[in-house]
Amino acid sequence: MNKKSVAKQQRIENILLSLKKMDYLTRRQIQTIHNLGGDRNANRILNDMNEYLQSFRHGMELVYYLSKTGRERVKCEVIRKKTPNIQHFLLRNQLWIYLKCPSPWKNEVKIKASDTTIICDAVFYQGDTPIFVEVDCSQSMAINKKKIERYCKIRELTEQDFILAWVTELESRRSRLNALCAGLKTRVFTLNEIK
Repeated sequence: MNKKSVAKQQRIENILLSLKKMDYLTRRQIQTIHNLGGDRNANRILNDMNEYLQSFRHGMELVYYLSKTGRERVKCEVIRKKTPNIQHFLLRNQLWIYLKCPSPWKNEVKIKASDTTIICDAVFYQGDTPIFVEVDCSQSMAINKKKIERYCKIRELTEQDFILAWVTELESRRSRLNALCAGLKTRVFTLNEIK
């Protein structure tokens, strides 16, 4: 195998591993993560990978996820399909990209302290401080309030310092989330801010 085909295979592998880690990515997100250059080049690369990928349209963009062949190639056991909750995944993944792809970043992590449990949308660390990520896709503030109360309880039980990072679609929800999180170290990102 010549250098060019080794590089091509490595790029395919890297894109598939990103999809394994993040579940769903838009063409633009893949293009950014893997430095695929312009739109035409990114589309050509992804079209060449069609045996490994499934896609569907979300708004004006194509969203990609692993096909059966793609899952087999990168040993991914999680089967993804087209979902109405796609905006939730894409918003979380856009935050990951905006934060310069922090590693380690884990999705859907269970946090437990005594009898209080919560599954955060993602977690990563700044030094020794965990940053728990929550995605607010226009869900009711009552649901967000209950989640925040559980985070407060976990902090109380563990006496561990953490940061709660929210990502939301609407600027109007920033102040409401900040108010609900009074007493917690919080950062609220909006979609326009992280695009």
